Amino acid sequence: MTGFRPIDLARLAGVSTQQIRNYATEGILPPVPRTASGYRTFGAVHRWALLTYQALSRGYGRDTARAVMQAVHAGELPLALTLVDAGHVALHDERLSLQAAGAALEAVAEQSPDEAPLPRSGMRIGEVGAYLGVRTSTLRLWESAGLLAPKREPGTRYRSFGPADVRDARMINMLRQGRYPFPQIRLVLDGLRRTGSSDALRAAIAQRQAQLTRRARAMLDGSSHLHHYLEGEAPSP
Repeated sequence: MTGFRPIDLARLAGVSTQQIRNYATEGILPPVPRTASGYRTFGAVHRWALLTYQALSRGYGRDTARAVMQAVHAGELPLALTLVDAGHVALHDERLSLQAAGAALEAVAEQSPDEAPLPRSGMRIGEVGAYLGVRTSTLRLWESAGLLAPKREPGTRYRSFGPADVRDARMINMLRQGRYPFPQIRLVLDGLRRTGSSDALRAAIAQRQAQLTRRARAMLDGSSHLHHYLEGEAPSP
């Protein structure tokens, strides 16, 4: 089959026919010729472009995939390859950050709360925020999400953070920087509080490492599709 209707490509991609038209307008697909009556005529190259965009999206994300395909169709191959390279650099940086966060979190998790060097016992929320370098609104958000539970001073109802609370806040901060969602952080903290073990922490880090591995493989697949598209080679059905 050499000709495709918008509905054919839409079914292939699992999107609406309007989305296919949007792809064509945005430059994700190469220029689409029209018939004398004004109908778009899609061919094999548009199918290849669509499959390439989808493969790139799975590895690099939709925004980068869009920018890469737009650069390719604008004749700006160096820009397209720069965007691909930047995706790999970002992934590498995430791996390094995860390794550093894992080592730091292990150290925090294994440290007894009573051994934590704090400016003073019973810190207020502003002091904890300054100590950790986070906003007090962030600490309140973590508390409202059930991740922190500092005691309240009688009468004033001011929050009073003990060593264990500050340790938990440090761990939450590190995990959030590593893009862990609240439910996963809650499992880590619950396990640490309940058993004193950092097993849940290790499991969370292993899960994040597995996610990065899957993304790396998706990037390789996307790069392969892009290479074949640039060479004018049809992808596998």
